[in-house]
Amino acid sequence: MGMSINTNVGAMIALQNLNRSNDQLEKTQLHITTGLKVNGPKDDASTYAIAQRMRGDIAGMQAVKTALAAGESTLNVAITAGKAISDMLTEMKAKAVQANQAGLDGASRTALNDDFTSLRDQLETIVQTAEFNGKNLITSAASALTVLSTVDGSTISVTAQSMDATTLGILTSGLDLSASAATALTQIDAAINSVTSSLASLGSSAKRIEVQTDFTTQLVDILKEGVGNLVDADLAEESASLQALQIKQQLGVQALSIANSGPQSILSLFGG
Repeated sequence: MGMSINTNVGAMIALQNLNRSNDQLEKTQLHITTGLKVNGPKDDASTYAIAQRMRGDIAGMQAVKTALAAGESTLNVAITAGKAISDMLTEMKAKAVQANQAGLDGASRTALNDDFTSLRDQLETIVQTAEFNGKNLITSAASALTVLSTVDGSTISVTAQSMDATTLGILTSGLDLSASAATALTQIDAAINSVTSSLASLGSSAKRIEVQTDFTTQLVDILKEGVGNLVDADLAEESASLQALQIKQQLGVQALSIANSGPQSILSLFGG
């Protein structure tokens, strides 16, 4: 093509290359700013779709972790209360044993009975306050606890373990009489066995939830790593690319400037 002031091919090519460098530079800056090499479906449609599905799985498992944490806390409250009740029963047994000794005077028996009754009242208080998020597993009216354990809806069922004085059979126990003290000792022994069995059941359920929580946490971490492998930008590589593109941009500007100055040489053809 001859020399023309209407069509500057060199300037058009330089502008195309400069625009291409600007687009690449913009993408690289976005990668560095967000830390992602795939920010949307335009970057890589299939990779973005896979990453979004994995993010959905992660969100579901995070919800499961929350449910497991709530269930674990409910169980921990029940277990802590059960241990306190077990300690109370141990103290009550000591009082019952003392009340069964021969020749115990009336004042001592009354004092032991008062202590025994006070411990039972405290036991009832513990039962009524062993609640987390509106759920109490050790009252007489307690129902089973159902804990979400997987994203597909599977659950862990925790059986309620009533530990109130009525259920344990010690509501009417007393040490005011020698015969009553003997009966109370038998009832306390049975209550201790019952609470021990209940604690074992709660502990087994708590361990199961703990194991499931650990597994879910590890699975979430693996999925997060997988998403990162798919969409995270290599910042070292992006940094090197940024410097190269900035140089290309500067050279492109210079090339465009040179190409735009080309038509001015036409003036020399008409010089005198």
